[in-house]
Amino acid sequence: MMTLRKHYVVSRPVYSEDSFAEDHEKIQRKHKTILDHGKEYLTCDAKRVRNAVLSRLPIVGWMRSYRVREWLLGDVVSGISTGLVAIMQGLAFSIMASLPPSYGLYTAFFPMLTYFFLGTSRHISVGAFPVLSLMVGAVVTRLVPEDGPSANITDFEGLTPQQQRVLVASSVTFLMGIFQVAMGILQVGFIAVYLSDTLVSGFTTAAAVHILVSQLKFVLGLNVPGISGPLSIIYTLENIFVQITSTNICDLVMSIVIMVLVFIVKELNDRNKAKLPVPIPIEVITIIACGVSYGFNFEERFNIDVVGKMVRGYESPILPSMEIFKESAVEAFPIAIVGFSVAFSVAKVYSIKHDYTIDGNQELVAFGVSNIFGASFRSFAASTALSRTAVQESSGGKTQVAGLISAMIVMIVTLSLGFLLEPLPTSVLGALVIINLKGMLMQFREIPYLWRRDKPDCVVWMGTCLAAVLLGLDLGLAVGLGMELLTVVFRTQFPRCSILANIPGTDLYRDRKDYVPINEPKGVKIFRIPSPIFFANTEFFRDKLVESVGFNPLRILRKRNKALGKIKKLLQKRDHDIEEEGFRDFICRADHSHFKKEELDLPTDSKDLSFQINWNAVLPSKINVPRVDLHSLILDFSAVSFLDISAVKGLKATIKEFFHVDVDVYIVSCDASILEKLHSCTFFDAEIQTGIFFPTLHDAMLYLLEKNKDDKTKGWVLKDTRL
Repeated sequence: MMTLRKHYVVSRPVYSEDSFAEDHEKIQRKHKTILDHGKEYLTCDAKRVRNAVLSRLPIVGWMRSYRVREWLLGDVVSGISTGLVAIMQGLAFSIMASLPPSYGLYTAFFPMLTYFFLGTSRHISVGAFPVLSLMVGAVVTRLVPEDGPSANITDFEGLTPQQQRVLVASSVTFLMGIFQVAMGILQVGFIAVYLSDTLVSGFTTAAAVHILVSQLKFVLGLNVPGISGPLSIIYTLENIFVQITSTNICDLVMSIVIMVLVFIVKELNDRNKAKLPVPIPIEVITIIACGVSYGFNFEERFNIDVVGKMVRGYESPILPSMEIFKESAVEAFPIAIVGFSVAFSVAKVYSIKHDYTIDGNQELVAFGVSNIFGASFRSFAASTALSRTAVQESSGGKTQVAGLISAMIVMIVTLSLGFLLEPLPTSVLGALVIINLKGMLMQFREIPYLWRRDKPDCVVWMGTCLAAVLLGLDLGLAVGLGMELLTVVFRTQFPRCSILANIPGTDLYRDRKDYVPINEPKGVKIFRIPSPIFFANTEFFRDKLVESVGFNPLRILRKRNKALGKIKKLLQKRDHDIEEEGFRDFICRADHSHFKKEELDLPTDSKDLSFQINWNAVLPSKINVPRVDLHSLILDFSAVSFLDISAVKGLKATIKEFFHVDVDVYIVSCDASILEKLHSCTFFDAEIQTGIFFPTLHDAMLYLLEKNKDDKTKGWVLKDTRL
């Protein structure tokens, strides 16, 4: 890329904020009050009604512009391909939720019906997601364990264990939907931004480890009870290794064959996606496995577990259990957050690729309603799966018409063809789940990259992953959020402050440690603060400032006041050797005829004396005051986005401390909102004037050049700069 080398010349006055305000009148804008916002929100007219309908029913917007000739064929092909994948993934993910496989088909059907009308994404495939299935399965296992009595819940009376599990899963999903709808109505879709890519990556990697371990019992054909809670993965692995000698060889061989075949075809899909019109839906290999299992009677000959009796058709709606709501509220909320965050992240990727907008709040409402509706018909938590969405988009899907067609394919299987899947070995479903974890497990490769590029992010990744693996996904997510917030606090509370210097021949200023040669003005320090200043980092800001200038102004002031006390005593003695002790240079322009005893008894502050003291001259042996070579301090506020009350008070006190030791302080590149804040907080007084503020750093430096050019004690400023 060619380096830009154009020159520009600007001729203008040197401005302070005061002089700039004199030459350029600022428009006074009227800010709306809370009452004004309330009136505007409650105002109803035809335009607002139209916008409300379009925002709550996005289908009205995109359906009006639907291009039947261009898009319909692609949507149909995409819908059929996605439907086949959704069927197999639904069966597999249902087992992860500790439910009979047929209920995965419900999750692939009912939520899609409502999302078709309410969702803003045109490409995501709504249905089961392995992480959510695992989280729901943890609640199901806790309340209805496989090897013990169920929880003491009244609504369980008269139900079989299978029905109890279905009730738990649907109730948790219903509550999850309520949380999502509530967040959507309260306009808190921005909550997804608090789940960074790093956190989501670490969390989903841990979920992949949990899923992998949970599927080993199906792949190996072992009878391992489901375990939930902290360290459940350790106990599950212990049970697997205890029974490892009882591995069903038929299950293991079939699983290995399926995983190898699926892996090869998926690799071919990835490498030849530009050439293939539609990715090969290798998941349909389960149909072949189903036929082989039926033809050779694997269930009886090799004692393997199969899908078994499939529920034909749809059952009547059920009401959720309020008791289960109370028992699972803590788990349902993180499930709602994770489900939305994953779906929104995937939707955002495809919305950017295809140039349309999505609404986070509407997505919350859409998924919330979809989960409530689906839970009423016994489905479990729905979100989206990246692999299924990739199939829908890459096979030609343009709108959610493809999603609706995929739901119709699932409906056909549920109503008429479900019995064909009954001989399907569960080990095949387990193998299908494991091989689909490749993308999530490969995220371990991010660790070296993050460690080299951003160590705090790497710590968040590893901490989230480790906590989610050992403590469970719900607690792991909480730990990850806590660590992420701590990194934000760490970055803002302990920012990297720097001393700036001028790049010779320019009006640019950079960190003096990064460039050679540089022009560091004599007697001037430029201190840059790269973060907001608030109650938590006010002291850090002051300490760094003191460290950068090389002295503590408060200590200097105290030493000077003590020295003034000694000076008064010497002057009262009328010591004739005073000139020999160095006071000739120390006291400049002193008029001894005006010294009065009453003046010498005033507080030890140099401004109250009738003479000026040069503290940087050679001091008498009896006087010990540190030398201060600094005469001007510039604070670069270009990266300061806000100040709170504590910061305003701390800044005011710090500036006055420097003023009291004859160091002028200037603030440059300050945002207009911060200036307004300073005015409203009575920051300015007789000592601190608005004239210390400058619009740019170079304005302040040119001002100092002009101000100090005749003062030989302070030296020249920017004498080597052509500007």
